[in-house]
Amino acid sequence: MTDKVWVPDQGDGTYINPIIHADYSDPDVIRVGNEFFMVASSFTNMPGLPILHSYDLVNWKIVNHVVERFPFDEYDRVQHGCGIWAPSIRYHDQKFWVFFGAPDEGIFMSVTDDPFGKWSPLVCVHKAKGFIDPCPFWDDDGQAYLVHAYAYSRCGIKHRLTLHRMKSDGTQLLDEGTIVFEDPVRHPTMEGPKMYKRNGYYYIFAPAGGVRTGWQTVLRSRNVFGPYEDKVVLHQGSTEINGPHQGGLVELPSGESWFIHFQDKDAYGRVVHLQPVQWVDDWPLMGINQDEFGRGEPVLRYKKPNVGREYPIEVPATTDYFDSERLGLQWQWQANPNPKWSSLTGSSLKLYSYPIPSENKILWHAPNLLMQKFPAPRFQATTRLTLSANDSETYSGMTVMGRRYAYLCLSRHLDRYQLRLVLGDSDAEREEITEKIALDTNDVYLRVQVELDAKCTFSYSIDGEKYSQVGSVFQATKGHWIGAKVGVFCVNSANDVKPDFGEFHWFVVE
Repeated sequence: MTDKVWVPDQGDGTYINPIIHADYSDPDVIRVGNEFFMVASSFTNMPGLPILHSYDLVNWKIVNHVVERFPFDEYDRVQHGCGIWAPSIRYHDQKFWVFFGAPDEGIFMSVTDDPFGKWSPLVCVHKAKGFIDPCPFWDDDGQAYLVHAYAYSRCGIKHRLTLHRMKSDGTQLLDEGTIVFEDPVRHPTMEGPKMYKRNGYYYIFAPAGGVRTGWQTVLRSRNVFGPYEDKVVLHQGSTEINGPHQGGLVELPSGESWFIHFQDKDAYGRVVHLQPVQWVDDWPLMGINQDEFGRGEPVLRYKKPNVGREYPIEVPATTDYFDSERLGLQWQWQANPNPKWSSLTGSSLKLYSYPIPSENKILWHAPNLLMQKFPAPRFQATTRLTLSANDSETYSGMTVMGRRYAYLCLSRHLDRYQLRLVLGDSDAEREEITEKIALDTNDVYLRVQVELDAKCTFSYSIDGEKYSQVGSVFQATKGHWIGAKVGVFCVNSANDVKPDFGEFHWFVVE
């Protein structure tokens, strides 16, 4: 079997959507020379702001993160739904820039000469509550601007776009801003703006109508501050691709234009699609089957972008043999990382036993969960765990995490060991042990099989050959603004750090 569980490149000059069947939410994309770079939201999962790289818009590889930690102490604890919301990426003045909004803290920016290397420490461009989805824009005369939307949950506004003048170095807004578009009747919940200039027009691409049921709107004007005309250019139509919107436009040297956007797929998160774009009367028309209003529908299969040559098949990483000096870039912690949580031995990963910082000790609040995104509609993840524990308070294992979650864990009970399947409900703040299995060994193989509609089945093995199912099928659910995740952990029910650890020899996705 292969760890390439979802391959969009069909090998015959065509691709299928989604181009990434994983929760790279709120994507934005740029072209620099013959390379493409994508950035996505990360909320409180760290490291944050993943950078993905491609040569053809179809085959993608995760290559970096912009931030190692969000520089606020409260994010050392889990802050579900907060943190790093929708980003924008731009190339200007021979530098790469990423801007994002944190709904409680404001608008931030990081810059680098090398997107594969170190990014600058975050700069707070503007401190505000409810400012989200910022996008910078540098005009031909050197004047810099920033357009953004608003978080209804923080400030009671959800259908307004505001444009500010900005310092050319991207470090500060220069005015209170001008409302450039607001139409709550025709375009409710307008957000995620991306700004461009083409053929003398200023364009703002903005999703409207909400995540699951919305559409992609494009605004245009001859003046940067408007007034802007509007047109819906992409909608669900007769397809199953709900809410097709929010993303970035790229133009190729071949003359082609393409739009990358997301689709909300519940437990699988916001997966990434690629749409062809045609320009008619200086309006971008996306997808296929345009109706009389110019609204296109998403493609499911289409010819690959013309980038001049073919490139090898590439997908974001999933499997990790823990044999290098760093964790694979697919891994994220559930909060700001602590280097004391883990160590790599050269052939395995050790996760150390830390207490859960909440009164009821449910895994939903554990910052030291090490997890990755669901990579496909169907897959299985398997790991081998060796537990080193002195008492029953430490437990280590594998989890599928969302608002409702499950985990299969191993703990010590006197001279024996116990395998437990636990179901958790974050809304009710409770967990329930549904299965207990006594074992004579501290070394066990753990597996979760994920089938269509995110139905999960846990199993275990002593020899790595014969697996036995534990419990019944569990329905994975999304988290707070994110899809379900799969991963590993080691925690304890005490209030102190313990010398215990769970040693994970590899993590294979196939």
